[in-house]
Amino acid sequence: MAKPLGPTGEFFKRRDEWRKHPMIGNQFRHATPGLGIAIVAFGFYLVGEAAYNKFYAPSATSSSHSH
Repeated sequence: MAKPLGPTGEFFKRRDEWRKHPMIGNQFRHATPGLGIAIVAFGFYLVGEAAYNKFYAPSATSSSHSH
């Protein structure tokens, strides 16, 4: 069982209750619900594009231009 807080502990417990209010915490996360998924998807896109360009890009020595 928990030890009683005493007058000082009760004072600080009441002073910190505002931190647990639903309007204070996680506002940014709830304001942008799909941002995390979008960042991950964009990261995969960038990695995929870099890999594609590395493997399928025409080399500098082969040129389709005729001089």
